[in-house]
Amino acid sequence: MFPIAPGKPGFLAGSMGELRPNHFHGGLDIKTGGGVNQPVYAAAEGYISRLKQSSFGYGNVLYITHPNGLTTVYGHLNEFRGPVAAELQRRQYQKESYELEAFFEKDQFPVKRGEVVALSGNTGGSAGPHLHWEVRDAQDRQYNPLQWGGFPEIQDHVAPTLQAFGLEPLGIDSRVQRVFAKAVFAPKVLPGPGAATVWPDTISCFGAVGLLIQGFDRFDNAWNKNGIQRVTMQVNGQPFYEHNIDAVPFPVGTRQVANFVDFAYQYGQGRTMQKLWVDEGNDLSIYNTGPTKGRLLVEPGKVYNIDITLADSYNNQTPVRLVLRGEQPAYFKTRSAAAKKPALRFEVTRNLLKAVATDPSADSGAANLVLLRGSRRLEIKPSYTQNSENVYLYDLRAGLPDSLRFGGITKKFDRQLLVAAGKETSYATAYLNLAFGPESVFDNVYVGTTFLPEATGRGFWTVGSPALPLYRPVTLTLKPATPPTDPARTAIYSATKNGGKAYVGGKWDDKGQITASIRQFASYRILTDSVAPKGSLAGRPAGQLLFRVSDDLSGLASYRLFVGGKFRLLRFEHKNSTLFTVPTDTLGPRLRGPAELRLTDQAGNERVIPLSL
Repeated sequence: MFPIAPGKPGFLAGSMGELRPNHFHGGLDIKTGGGVNQPVYAAAEGYISRLKQSSFGYGNVLYITHPNGLTTVYGHLNEFRGPVAAELQRRQYQKESYELEAFFEKDQFPVKRGEVVALSGNTGGSAGPHLHWEVRDAQDRQYNPLQWGGFPEIQDHVAPTLQAFGLEPLGIDSRVQRVFAKAVFAPKVLPGPGAATVWPDTISCFGAVGLLIQGFDRFDNAWNKNGIQRVTMQVNGQPFYEHNIDAVPFPVGTRQVANFVDFAYQYGQGRTMQKLWVDEGNDLSIYNTGPTKGRLLVEPGKVYNIDITLADSYNNQTPVRLVLRGEQPAYFKTRSAAAKKPALRFEVTRNLLKAVATDPSADSGAANLVLLRGSRRLEIKPSYTQNSENVYLYDLRAGLPDSLRFGGITKKFDRQLLVAAGKETSYATAYLNLAFGPESVFDNVYVGTTFLPEATGRGFWTVGSPALPLYRPVTLTLKPATPPTDPARTAIYSATKNGGKAYVGGKWDDKGQITASIRQFASYRILTDSVAPKGSLAGRPAGQLLFRVSDDLSGLASYRLFVGGKFRLLRFEHKNSTLFTVPTDTLGPRLRGPAELRLTDQAGNERVIPLSL
């Protein structure tokens, strides 16, 4: 049964498989009328198998295991209800910690279908009051709850909307509209009921190309944009590709979203486009494709009628139609009067170096690009010249250059390392070490590192580009010229050039080097946090205590309240930096008399704040 207001009209703020910045959304986000403390009902008979309380992630979350082997998950709760709440509080006082995870034996806390097990909330990483609801199997695969026949509480008669589609060349000889570049199109919608979304002109292509889409879905009487559940594609009337986001393995599989979408385009352009092909390193089981895994091999002179269907969980469908025509690539040259002086730039896409040289020369030919490595040189002819810009393509698997030269312009190549997918890779310089595991990257990536020293002997380390996703963590070791005087309070922080920073951590060795695990390419600094957290009593709403807390660098790690020398539970809400006692606490001391609040940050700095209650 539906876990919020069963039998009454309901609304969703998020759907299964929705594309989030670093994961697939693993269930349904059910609206709770903009407030908290709505009754949460057990969806089916079973037993409470797990509880967790945290200020991040799912916040307060409850798991119910059912006789059929499935488990329903209820996240961002405000309170738990029933005997299990008392058992959790007992364990919290036993360990003197509010943040706690508890597992229970079968039938220890049985529940019936429709029993109130909790009250809805806004805890953890929630951006607003709602209930996050999942269905999982014994292997922790997350399933779409709507596949169990749908729920009358949620009505959906609205088909998905296509915002844009794209075509991308996937090989060194591939072209889209005669050039090696992604092309993005705004679709046209034909008038009339059930009319298709189309692109009216034939699009010329050659070689291996991939299609991409950007879009969203809506439910009835709701304006928030949700994810598209299923996408199918036919080529000349034959099935070619399908994905259906109905089951995603948790937690690692959800990070595959970085390979499911065009991550670099999302980072650079702020637009999320789904790939309609299975890229290298993507092992999700949501696909049904042929041997080319969705890569379309376009031959010259042939026409390809593409029919794409977008569908939601209620099978509302939007058809999309376009036509591709195969065109053999040939060198061409067009000129632009705006090109006044030579210039050179380059980018790396997949295993290919794409260099673009502005060539204002009026000569009928075009100058070659020179790749330099040590005493060796390689000249490359342009593939085409568009608006006085020569485009050169080179497969980096043949070797990384030190620099590129066009005429009198020389540019250093900023990647020093090929990290091959499926292999362990180590890299060392005078200022850092990197260790990649066999699953650190989805596919081959080309990584550059730089170090900008500071007077402190530490500085600013840059590792790779944030436009490249990591699948599994990478081990990073930084080697400062001057070891810190206080290593216990000194750690690695991710950093931005405008002053932003976030605690990463790390462990120092006897060589004066610090090692930490990183989950993204970024810039890093070594900083010392010697300032303890701050806190103050902000009020006593309804007889409880409310504290405002802050920390200037590493962030709050632990918080403990003692009243008359006895421990009292505190709840932390990181979204508004507050600590507060809860009225359902029946085991702690009364909030009267002398007390103290102890705050500790992640660098180990502690502040003790005396109180008189």
